[in-house]
Amino acid sequence: MTKNVRVRFAPSPTGPLHIGGVRTALFNYLFAKKHQGTFVLRIEDTDQNRFVEGAEQYIIDALNWCGIPYDEGVGKEGKYGPYKQSERKHIYKQYAEELIDKGKAYYAFDTSDELDFYRKDHEANGKTFIYNWHNRLKLKNSLSLSANEVKAKLDLGEDYVIRFKMHDDSFTECTRQLISRPDLIRGHVSFKTELLDDKVLFKSDGMPTYHLANIVDDYLMEITHVIRGEEWLPSIPLHLALYQAFGWEPPEFAHLPLILKPTGKGKLSKRDGNKLGFPVFPLEWKDPKTGDVSKGYKEEGYFPEAVVNFLAFLGWNPGTEQEIFSLEELVSVFGLERVHKAGARFDPDKTKWYNHYYMQEQNNDDLAKQFIAQEPQLSTVEINYVSMVVGLIKERATFVSDFWNLSHFFFEVPKTYNEKAVKKAMKVDTKELMVDLINVINAIEDFSVENLQTKIKSWITSNDIGFGKVMMPLRLALVGELKGPEVFDIMFMIGKSETVSRIEKAIKKIG
Repeated sequence: MTKNVRVRFAPSPTGPLHIGGVRTALFNYLFAKKHQGTFVLRIEDTDQNRFVEGAEQYIIDALNWCGIPYDEGVGKEGKYGPYKQSERKHIYKQYAEELIDKGKAYYAFDTSDELDFYRKDHEANGKTFIYNWHNRLKLKNSLSLSANEVKAKLDLGEDYVIRFKMHDDSFTECTRQLISRPDLIRGHVSFKTELLDDKVLFKSDGMPTYHLANIVDDYLMEITHVIRGEEWLPSIPLHLALYQAFGWEPPEFAHLPLILKPTGKGKLSKRDGNKLGFPVFPLEWKDPKTGDVSKGYKEEGYFPEAVVNFLAFLGWNPGTEQEIFSLEELVSVFGLERVHKAGARFDPDKTKWYNHYYMQEQNNDDLAKQFIAQEPQLSTVEINYVSMVVGLIKERATFVSDFWNLSHFFFEVPKTYNEKAVKKAMKVDTKELMVDLINVINAIEDFSVENLQTKIKSWITSNDIGFGKVMMPLRLALVGELKGPEVFDIMFMIGKSETVSRIEKAIKKIG
């Protein structure tokens, strides 16, 4: 690859960044880093009617939380800025007018009501109205009006749009029959140009449409590769025609597969997450208009490493059995040639599997701080003790929110005893055995895990007692259920006095 690779992630601030958008950002980031290139964030806010307050900052915060920060963009200004399209308005008009001067675009003065009339008239006759080469000379534009009429309308300040001449016989690549272009994921993609409309590029309010701004910015920012979702595939013929009209070399294109619902049918949406109980946004989002709150992976207890790892496998695979990759490892093995064309089914259970794995990789002290923050009753407990507890129970946890249920008995005496566990553990001679066990425990001076295990197992063996007859009621007394980590770990953690007290309480209550 001879060019200095420059890729961009160009979201619109019209709401929270969907997990599909994060996947697009991730693949751009991986591709850029693989080729020692630059990852650019550009905010495409030309559609001011759909602008949502807070969405831009949300995008930045989401990328930073995921650990895939951009090299250049909003807040990280480089020589290609500004990186918000609303701050680049002055740039686009000159390019729209350049296309008019070249005969590649034209002014159109048709009103919304007029266009709506044409659409309804066509529908009534079983047809579809398309503003293009087929009928543009019958409509109100600078191709059908005289130069004086056009000048008069512009001088009067009449509303207008600038439309692109999608079909023009002077194009060498854009013929009436076909536009074809290689795609780094899909091979060659082809489109019939006579079926395409003359898209609006610029409006008289001074704002460009997405298509013009997108092409101009990619060119001026020297973007070498456009990696985006497959929903943008239909835009390829227009974008290629625009590049040719300007006389610019287009970037290479790669269109990522859709992320599908867990059923595999249809694109993953916010409703799917709400309905099935999993997030589809990286961070929690509160709609500034309605106040509705959407779940975020961060607030639901997912680690950013887990989110990045499972997103990487949505549409890509390394060609091996390996499933766990650090971000650095992903950079080293990532390639667009291993991105699939077909949609990638979203699997909520697999995301939990990844989170469970990364739970085991977390530092116990860091997890302890998170645990304490979630459980106010632990605010007075030594963090070293909480950290030791976390080390004993995190293997069974997927989220920090699971910790209390897995460990509450380290911090409080059991209030109740599981009924089924009582029936299973408590026999006619259990009370007598527990009294003898208390004597054994009281005689143990070195209350370490290893010594407890040695002394108690030796007592059980030497007295020819079944291990279950002692260990089950002992666990029941300490935990309140027949679950939890090793009994000797629990005894060591809560100490001799508390261990004896809990056994005595169990004898009185259920003995």
